[in-house]
Amino acid sequence: MKLPRLLQASNSSGVKYEKQALAFLKQQGLLLVCQNFYCRFGEIDLIMSEQDTLIFIEVRYRKNQEYGGAEASITRQKQQKIIKTAKHYLSQLEYEPYCRFDVVTISEKTTQPQWIQDAFQE
Repeated sequence: MKLPRLLQASNSSGVKYEKQALAFLKQQGLLLVCQNFYCRFGEIDLIMSEQDTLIFIEVRYRKNQEYGGAEASITRQKQQKIIKTAKHYLSQLEYEPYCRFDVVTISEKTTQPQWIQDAFQE
């Protein structure tokens, strides 16, 4: 029996790195609002808040820096998909918060996640 997509775990390494990113961001003072938000447009790994700002966060892991590493894997097409998914999420709220899109990259060579704030815009 197939579970609905919302309940399916993604690959175990993806879950591992999302947990690592979440712990890191919580240490930085961010509060978790939603994890693995799915809709017909796509998925957002983490939605967190920092004061009055709602932050949509994409977590990317790459074993090495070939082909530009984790940062380069977030193409314009991927950004548009995240933005569309975020707009769908926002349409369900009764208010319009200030928002930004951040990226957390993790690689085998770094001991700490790299947090890129305001990584892309609409």
